[in-house]
Amino acid sequence: MGLLDDRIVLVNGGSQGVGAAVARAAVREGAVVAVSGRRPEPGEALVAELAAAGGKAMFVRADLADAGQATACVARVVEAYGRVDCLVNSAGLTSRGTLLDTTPELFDQHIAINLKAPFFAMQAAVADMVRRAAPGTVVNVITSSAHGGQPFLAPYVAAKAGLIGLTLPHARLRSRGGTPIAAHAHRWDRIRINGLNIGWTATEGEDATQRAFHGAGDDWREQAAARLPMGKLGQPDEIADFVALLLSDRSGVVTGSVIDWDQNVLGGLD
Repeated sequence: MGLLDDRIVLVNGGSQGVGAAVARAAVREGAVVAVSGRRPEPGEALVAELAAAGGKAMFVRADLADAGQATACVARVVEAYGRVDCLVNSAGLTSRGTLLDTTPELFDQHIAINLKAPFFAMQAAVADMVRRAAPGTVVNVITSSAHGGQPFLAPYVAAKAGLIGLTLPHARLRSRGGTPIAAHAHRWDRIRINGLNIGWTATEGEDATQRAFHGAGDDWREQAAARLPMGKLGQPDEIADFVALLLSDRSGVVTGSVIDWDQNVLGGLD
């Protein structure tokens, strides 16, 4: 459809999983894409795949646990292409920890990757958009667990809930005059900032997590799907199509929204 024709899209955490699917969707919709990641092998392989399909893409090696490197990703893209039109914050750390066993070191890791990196990447990207007096879009990939996640996700939930707060405060806060901080601040700059709360998703990272922390076998996806209303886990390519829509002009004036992209209905009980 060409939803992103001639757009420069940076996908942080884009070398695998949902981020890689977003990169593929963005290229298919006409964008020039930069993907960042810590490991060069999957990142460079993805860029080669996109190039072979006729797309234009680059890989930026970065450890997003370092806020300076998150900021530098934007600088690298601006240096290469002259601007950043769209930013997707897709990187995420999901290592387990409860309230009782989470160490300060583990907590800091979650804050660094799940909250601090998106904050400073947004800062750099929005600064570029404002400098050029140009519109732009940001999509933060968050999690439905941020509404109240499993006990073994305590530091993850804390960090991702902070990312929701940056994008869109709780409705009760809005009723008292609170506003979506980033989206509200830059709506007059024509910069739209939205989030997507994704549910349980079939990614390479989730496979590794299930095996490492939950003793899952090769059939864990099938077992998980059987317990879900739609009979399947979330699919990265479906999420990516939705992200591409939010990045594009076809999502109109929508900003400051965090959309629950999940098959469980918040507040619903059986």
